[in-house]
Amino acid sequence: MGIAAEALKNFKGFNLKNMPEVEPVSPGHRACQGCGEVLALRQAMKALGTNVVVCSATGCMEIITSPFPQTAWRVPWIHVAFENAAAVVSGVESAYKAMNRKNIIKSPDTVFVAYGGDGATADIGMQALSGALERGHNFIYMCFDNEAYMNTGVQRSSSTPFGAQTTTSPPGKKSKGQSTQKKNLPEIAVAHGTPYVATACPAFPVDLMNKVKKASLVPGPAYIHIYSPCPTGWRCGIEESVEMARLAVQSKVFPLYEVIDGVYYLSRKVAKPKPVAEYFKPQRRFRHLTEADVQQIQARTDAEYDRLVAKCVVEVKEKKEKE
Repeated sequence: MGIAAEALKNFKGFNLKNMPEVEPVSPGHRACQGCGEVLALRQAMKALGTNVVVCSATGCMEIITSPFPQTAWRVPWIHVAFENAAAVVSGVESAYKAMNRKNIIKSPDTVFVAYGGDGATADIGMQALSGALERGHNFIYMCFDNEAYMNTGVQRSSSTPFGAQTTTSPPGKKSKGQSTQKKNLPEIAVAHGTPYVATACPAFPVDLMNKVKKASLVPGPAYIHIYSPCPTGWRCGIEESVEMARLAVQSKVFPLYEVIDGVYYLSRKVAKPKPVAEYFKPQRRFRHLTEADVQQIQARTDAEYDRLVAKCVVEVKEKKEKE
């Protein structure tokens, strides 16, 4: 049995009747209306509680929670540059380890968290994250993926899906929008031998919170990729954020799964998938695509999902969440 499976063998998760009341991220922050990312951040931090140290890369969640001299954080939190959240949390974790060993502090159960958006993770901070995962630091890295650089004006990232319109991938006579495929960050984390890797989204809060809690219990690095709808950048209604996250799962665009010690587990099987076109329809970033373009994306989505399912040896049977 691997170290993650051993740590999780007696895991008892959250359900809708035992949700924690703690709120490490306070209300009153300055997120946009309908922000799916801050909803996911709130759910993740509720699962972790207050014995945490958080390192935040530059990005939306840093900007909206810490306008000087105010802060929405009720736990130790540090803002670092776009590229080095994983490097800084590595140093913090090592410092705590040394001080515990020398009896300077007695805090062996503190959880160390680094987070960033898709730009800070897939592009600018990739080398720092790769190094921290490879060294085996005991920390959680959470990527809140809203599929572009939203806080600086909706520029494309390497996590922007094929065909999406951004300010730096505009459609035109010779362009369909984003010309490359979305980078598969969870697979990159798995390739590092990371003991625990998972995908999550705020439309399924119990699933998200249980995965974050599991990540905190695993000795060594853990990576969680969290789908984070952005009505501002995706140009959908502010009331549609959760529905966008739900449709992403139901259309197989963003499957929910875990990888524990290298073994894949499908969290939610999509028995009757909805067409990708239904997921695209409310989002104006995809409205320039032709029917042929959407069919091409549908075919690739189906193929990628089938490849994932083929790797999963067991399906996790969950109690149905109220949606």
